[in-house]
Amino acid sequence: MIPFHVAGRPATSSDFLTVRHPFDTSLVGETSQATAEQVEEAVAAAATAAGPAAALPAAERAGALDEISARIRRRGEEFAALITAENGKPLKWARAEVARAAGTFRWAAEEARRFSGELQRLDTDPAAAGRLALVRRMPRGPVLGIAPFNFPLNLVAHKVAPALAVGAPIIVKPAPATPLTALLLGEIMSRLDLPAGMFSVLPVPNERMAGLVADPRLPVVSFTGSGPVGARIRAAVPHKHVTLELGGNAAALIAGDWDDLDYAAQRIATFSNYQAGQSCVAVQRVFVHRARLGAFTPKLVAAVEALTVGDPRDEATDVGPVIDERAAERIEEWIAEAVTKGGRVLTGGTRRGTTVAPTVLTGVPADARVCAEEVFGPVLVLTPVDSDEAGLAAIDDSAFGLQAGVFTRRIDLAFEAHRRLHVGGVIVGDVPSFRADQMPYGGVKGSGSGREGVASAMADYTEPRVLVLTGVAL
Repeated sequence: MIPFHVAGRPATSSDFLTVRHPFDTSLVGETSQATAEQVEEAVAAAATAAGPAAALPAAERAGALDEISARIRRRGEEFAALITAENGKPLKWARAEVARAAGTFRWAAEEARRFSGELQRLDTDPAAAGRLALVRRMPRGPVLGIAPFNFPLNLVAHKVAPALAVGAPIIVKPAPATPLTALLLGEIMSRLDLPAGMFSVLPVPNERMAGLVADPRLPVVSFTGSGPVGARIRAAVPHKHVTLELGGNAAALIAGDWDDLDYAAQRIATFSNYQAGQSCVAVQRVFVHRARLGAFTPKLVAAVEALTVGDPRDEATDVGPVIDERAAERIEEWIAEAVTKGGRVLTGGTRRGTTVAPTVLTGVPADARVCAEEVFGPVLVLTPVDSDEAGLAAIDDSAFGLQAGVFTRRIDLAFEAHRRLHVGGVIVGDVPSFRADQMPYGGVKGSGSGREGVASAMADYTEPRVLVLTGVAL
């Protein structure tokens, strides 16, 4: 029985939770779900720890973050194997996630060291002569971090690392399908000299989360997951500081000037399918200038068909299963709906158990679910556009706005896309799937509110507090 962590201490319950491999349903491990009493213990401890945590010297916060980063690197293969086992992502991508998580904690250590505040002269007005303001950001209080299944280590890291960096206790609620990776991270953290109550990792059934979300002792809620759940959270606690990363249906444009079609085809094929499409910025919609369509389409299909599909534990596998059979069945239904509406399958379109073949569709109307909603599977839709202008308009014709990719070398088109597209980020010369863990990451419209990226999340977890000094000779 793998323990969870209540206020930094290992704990179990009789409410067992079994984790099975998405590819073949083999047993991965068994943990248990926190009882109501254990949840209360964790919340009370976080509330008690808020003061001591906020008072931690920067050196202690940064040192803890550096140590977590180092321990993740040392146990990298163990983490990668566990991510592949409970999540189903190919081992090569699990290793990449581990490396990113180690980097996220390292970056947070650096940010903790320079989290100093801002000086403002106030004698710009004669009435404020001799006054100086120091603006520092203070933790809002304990954080409730609710993590998804698709990046069970790095998206937990993006909640934990900023909290430790600013001195805020955090309670992590991992996804029910993938709790074990977060528990291994909890084991690492439990070996550090942190204030009691600084962190808890609690597997809690989704149906019992309403009370935890509403608890006034947790003034910050950071949620990554589905749009409907995020909307319910925001509506339930309008008085709290809520950050939401709710996904998208990421689009890429092959502009009329782009001539390296082999590169674009390879990048789009890879990053439409790299987590079996289970990434918020996996390429889902591809708009191609008609001048490039004839040459680009066969290159894209060939690049997709060259991907190796199979057991994610195999080093050669590029595309593994989706998280469970219910998800695979839904994706299969959406593909069938697209075909019924007039779409054509250029490759893929089949399913075997939890594995959906990488699929390229064309001729799909914009109101089909594979275009209008988030597929969260290895499916992309190829659509011609008559101009770059029409391509930008098509990208923006979406209820989501997370990231977009524009393959162009025209600096004017790059800046136009940045100005016009209602998204959180525009990636020029590459797919929308690019993310550096220090950059602000998040979206608009149905893609959520607030930003991840260590410094951005630190700002979300804190609020400004002003200290005015009087009688200072400036």
